This record gives sequence, C-alpha cells and structure tokens, in this order.
Amino acid sequence: MRLDIPTKQLSAISPLVATGAVLMMELGWVAFASPIHIYGVLIKIGLTETLAFACGFVFGPLQGFIAGALIIVVFDLFMVLGPWTPFIAAIIGIIGIGGVLRRFTGNPSVTALSISALVLTLISEVQQFTWFAWFFGMPIITSFLMGIPTLITAFINNTVLFATAESRIIKLMKAMVAPESNQLRQNSNRVGSYDCR
Repeated sequence: MRLDIPTKQLSAISPLVATGAVLMMELGWVAFASPIHIYGVLIKIGLTETLAFACGFVFGPLQGFIAGALIIVVFDLFMVLGPWTPFIAAIIGIIGIGGVLRRFTGNPSVTALSISALVLTLISEVQQFTWFAWFFGMPIITSFLMGIPTLITAFINNTVLFATAESRIIKLMKAMVAPESNQLRQNSNRVGSYDCR
C-alpha cells in the first residue's frame, strides 16, 4: 500500500498541527501550575480534536489520523514524553479518521458536527480510560469514575468547538488547497483551447 499525500495537503496540515500543539502546550503549562484535581480538566481544553477532524474531513481519514497523532506527539516532545504518547496519539488520530463523514455530506450542518463531536469524544475517552486502567493496573470502573470530570470537559469543549469553529476551519482548509487546483484547471483549459493544426 502506497501512502501518497500531496505536498499542498502537507503544507496545509503542518501549520494546523503546529497550532494545535502550541495551544496544547500553553494550556498544559496552565494545567501543570494548577492543583492536581483541576489538571485533568484543563488538559482536555483545546483544538486538538477539532483540527484532527477537520483534516480528516477535508483531506481524508489518513491525513486526519496523521494530524491528530502528530499534534499529540509534538506536544509530548516538548512537554512530557512518556509511554502513553503512542497510545494517546493513536486515540486522537482516530478522531481524524472520523472525518469520513464527508463521504455522507458535502457541508455538514451544526447538528451533524455536534453529534460527531459527541460520538467521537465518547469513543476517544472510553479508549483513554481503558488504556489508563491497563497501564496503571487498576479496575476499569475506577478509571471511568475518576475520568468523569475530564469526560464532561471533553464533551463540552469538543461540542462547542465543532459547532462553532469546525465549519470555519474546514472552509479555511479547503481554501488553502483550492487555488492550486483552480489554477491547474485554468491552465489545462488554456492548453486545450489552442488549435495546433
């Protein structure tokens, strides 16, 4: 299987990965300076899932997965790299795969984006709670009960951002790659219009 991602898409994804990681770092510093019981709530605030989903929606599930995973990897490289990094990166990458919604709708409604946020957040959080229980050797129910505040924060954060910012981010990303394809189309029309007899 060959993984070809056009340069134009990589150019559009890269600043979004950087933005997501930097925002996570800034919020991470606030979370680290906060009392431990607030840390888990604050670390769930950010654009990570929103940007991963947008990349998946505009460019495809592979690009969405890569964007989500890279945001986590870059964040962890600068903050706290640990054994959880590949697992959390893969879990957030799955939200990027959720961008396959584009195959069912051209421009998603606020309702569709909100429902996507709720479903993808639930999937992501259940996976994170399960990994946490396995890694720390605790009963899974304990992990789920401890994670209720972070689950609520993630639901609110992702639903609000998907409903308010997601469609704007999708439009911006489409505009970032559209000029090249429009220019190519114009050039091919010009070439085809010349009569070479």
